[in-house]
Amino acid sequence: MNIGFLASHGGSNMQAIIDACRAGRLHAAPVVVISNNGDSRALERARTEGIPSYHLSGTTHPDPDGLDRAILDALVRHNVDVVALAGYMKKLGPKTLAHFKGRILNIHPALLPKHGGKGMWGMHVHEAVIAAGEKESGATVHLVDEEYDRGPILAQVRVPVMPGDTPETLAARVLIQEHIIYPATLEKIATGEIVLAGEGR
Repeated sequence: MNIGFLASHGGSNMQAIIDACRAGRLHAAPVVVISNNGDSRALERARTEGIPSYHLSGTTHPDPDGLDRAILDALVRHNVDVVALAGYMKKLGPKTLAHFKGRILNIHPALLPKHGGKGMWGMHVHEAVIAAGEKESGATVHLVDEEYDRGPILAQVRVPVMPGDTPETLAARVLIQEHIIYPATLEKIATGEIVLAGEGR
């Protein structure tokens, strides 16, 4: 199973998946990394790992349709089977969504459907969880469709919210679990335990 990544910033979840592949815990190959941020740590990680990488954004492709085509072309050229979003801050274009329908995954640092949607990313999520007085949070691996954080849920892990938690302490506790559940979910896809609707195209 070939995995293509889309990442905007640090790419720590991407690194966790790559590490799982290298260690044999995930029977898949990381084949391409695309970032909309030319200075992202994700692109640095790709270069360190020897994975082909591309900066594709509104800067390189001002026309949204052209950018959509460029992202799709890169994924197809590297024979990607499954697309893993790792902190990718842009909506995917219709061509990429259509071609990989049912085969694009994302991880969200809360228990969807709670605390998802537009604007709910990074520390904003953890701030919202604490403000709501939640007793637990967690991470959700889900399929990506046209709406933010609305695709079918594939896996969830629960993380307690501790008394005195700050968004930063909660984020750190959730991230540890993200790095476990994302590769584990991809392994279930690789072994056929989870069957994606878009597979076998």
